[in-house]
Amino acid sequence: MNQSWPRIKSRQTTAVSPWIDIITREVEFAPNQPAQTYHAIGQLDYLAIVALTPDGRFPLVRQYRPALEAFTLELPAGLAEPGEDPAIGCQRELLEETGYPTGAIYPLGTTAPCTGRLSNRLHSYFLQTERRIDNFTPEPGVAVELATPSELVAMIKSGEFNSQLHLGALLLAELRNFIALK
Repeated sequence: MNQSWPRIKSRQTTAVSPWIDIITREVEFAPNQPAQTYHAIGQLDYLAIVALTPDGRFPLVRQYRPALEAFTLELPAGLAEPGEDPAIGCQRELLEETGYPTGAIYPLGTTAPCTGRLSNRLHSYFLQTERRIDNFTPEPGVAVELATPSELVAMIKSGEFNSQLHLGALLLAELRNFIALK
């Protein structure tokens, strides 16, 4: 395609809640062609944390997800605060959700959660944890579970661990030789 096409003819953002905007774009794909309307959901960037404890287990989070009307088992994760460095956000989220402080952190990559409907990015990191803080109490409605690599693989195969974004973060961690799922 020509470098000047497609063209964004207009963009309107409508706040729906503190967490979601609807973005409406009018896009022209070629000269003298009518613009087409596209909608996207605007959100803060996501954070996904593949962490390993000193004894080689993955901290996982079980919580109720109203969007699915079900409990899920996921990696520690969250939203990047406005202006927050994603690496700092990952360390914050890991500690808040699991009680594990970060010993070392490594970027896995920044990806697009859904190229067709979401405008945000997913920042994935591998974190080596330190020992869990004493007297840690999880956030209300959140339970922390620890899984060995083989236990996590069994959870993936059974469908118990099924967040596609988190499966992608695990794949990045394995491809970059931080973990070995077996």
